[in-house]
Amino acid sequence: MEQYHPKRKRNEIIGEDEKKALIARGTYITIALCDDKVPYVVTMSYGYDRERSCLYFHCANKGDKIDFIQRNQNACGTIIKDNGYLETKCDHDYESLVIRGKMHIVNGLDEKKHGLQILLNHLEKDPKPIFERNIKSDKSYDSVTILRFDMESIIGKKHID
Repeated sequence: MEQYHPKRKRNEIIGEDEKKALIARGTYITIALCDDKVPYVVTMSYGYDRERSCLYFHCANKGDKIDFIQRNQNACGTIIKDNGYLETKCDHDYESLVIRGKMHIVNGLDEKKHGLQILLNHLEKDPKPIFERNIKSDKSYDSVTILRFDMESIIGKKHID
């Protein structure tokens, strides 16, 4: 996949630790998928697996996301931390990442469990009540699809005034 780069080097987020910290602080990403010449963009909450350098999502078992991923696994996502518009300066404070990689539909039960655990640990202070309410047995995982976004490249940009 071709690597793009920010035009203004002073705004570039260079450090891997800073990029990983922004992913860890974020809770949602907008993912772009493409099927032939038809684009599709969707915003989803995610869980960050630092060890595997991937993001996990959950979604319905059928729908556009599944259809697009089955035909083309290439994906691009953006995470944005919006620090606000700077009035009278015609400027905006932000930190953002553009992440390219491959989107996968998770099939194995063990990885489905792992992905959902990562997702809920990332988003919830206490994920236990959600598991107790929704996951009664291993069969419960049949009603949800877990997606994994393997991150291959990350570029970052920021403007902090």
